Formats: sequence, C-alpha cells, structure tokens
Amino acid sequence: MSTATLHTHIMPTSNARTVTWYKWDEMPRETVSPVLDRRLITGDRMMIAHVYLKKGCIVPKHSHENEQITYILEGALKFWIGDDESEIVMVRAGEVLHIPSNVPHKAEAMEDTLDVDIFDPPRQDWLNKTDTYLRK
Repeated sequence: MSTATLHTHIMPTSNARTVTWYKWDEMPRETVSPVLDRRLITGDRMMIAHVYLKKGCIVPKHSHENEQITYILEGALKFWIGDDESEIVMVRAGEVLHIPSNVPHKAEAMEDTLDVDIFDPPRQDWLNKTDTYLRK
C-alpha cells in the first residue's frame, strides 16, 4: 500500500528519519468480524489503533507479549483480568486501562464503543491478520 493511498503526509527531517502525519478518518478501516472494526497506525516500536466494537462484542480471553494501554473515547468495555478472570473492571469514556505484558484479559462491549489501543511493540498478529481469536 502506498503512503498516498493512506492520505498521510511524510515530512523528511535532517537526521534521515521521517515524521508522518495521519488523519484517522482517512485510514483504511478493516472489518475483523461482524462486530469489530479497526484502523491501525504503526511506527518502528509502537502501534496505535482505533477499535470499533458493537454492543455485545466479546474479545475472548488472550494474552500477548505487547504492553497495552486502552483509552475509551466512546462507550464502555468490561474487562476480566487474570487466568481465572477474577478481577473485573469497567472502563468508560475518558478512562484508561494499562495491561502489562503477558497478562490474560477478556473484554465485552457494554455499548457501542470506540477505543484507542496502544501497543509496544506493535501487534504482529494484527499486522499479519493471524489474530484468529478476534476473527470468530
């Protein structure tokens, strides 16, 4: 995919690194399942995603090496944390949840929800589309 297709703006800098500017509304929107869409922006060492979940969408229990920060812009997600899912936390618009590396978690959209997920390092399974737990 060319950068022109993504409507990004590349800004070369004097140190041979590139600064890139994006507009969310112009980023490709991937339908992962009938109840979950997302848009991704990836850097060298981090990834940010807009994740659109319809009310009732379940993100099955999973874990990953990536550290995760979830910031809810609209709606609410209920999280079950840990192997036994014993810790439950409701995250609403304006709230942030930090999930350390390799901590099992599951989520349910309590209403139509838009969240911003930030990962370090980028989620290779999302980039490769091998995230089968989300595609059921």
